[in-house]
Amino acid sequence: MKFKTKLIQAKLGLLIIATFSLFTSFKIHNQSVVVDFSLKNVDGNMVSLSDYKSAKGFIIIFTCNHCPFAKLYPKRLNALNKKYNKLGVPLLAISSTDTLIFEEDTFDKMVKKSRSEKFNFPYLIDVNQMVAKNFKAEKTPHAFVIWKDNGAWVIKYNGAIDDNGAEPSKVKEKYVEKAVDAILQGKEVPVKETKSVGCQIHFRG
Repeated sequence: MKFKTKLIQAKLGLLIIATFSLFTSFKIHNQSVVVDFSLKNVDGNMVSLSDYKSAKGFIIIFTCNHCPFAKLYPKRLNALNKKYNKLGVPLLAISSTDTLIFEEDTFDKMVKKSRSEKFNFPYLIDVNQMVAKNFKAEKTPHAFVIWKDNGAWVIKYNGAIDDNGAEPSKVKEKYVEKAVDAILQGKEVPVKETKSVGCQIHFRG
């Protein structure tokens, strides 16, 4: 009887941990780890990290339609995906904004935005905002570079895409590119975190 009780308690403990990990990031050896997700793409298909069997890492960009700062980056996002997708580091864009507040960010308008800007990467809607909370994303745009490390997706960089949203020709620091290049070369990421500049993501409830 005691054995069965302990077995049930152990199973409940594992269930709680598993459930918790579905919705939150956690840390291993002082590194922030994020969990996989399944979000609807503008083409109607569901997309997960696990769909990319050969991916070494990902560039994850939290963005949206309405934000003036986010509107500065579509060409640069296309360029990032074109450069790194073939190297095993695809870019995924995620919109987690509250569509009750920002009608411009509804799914139908995401589809139109993707077509008009000729996005060459998935543009995913995070309806319940759980993925943004998982990553602790704060602004649009907010960039993350994540990498597969012993079976877990570890955040290697988070913050701004670069240091000049308004004037691409005057960019001096390409934070995302430098992070990905360093990891691909087996080096330490030179700048692991910067301040993301953009519109605040308003979380419901």
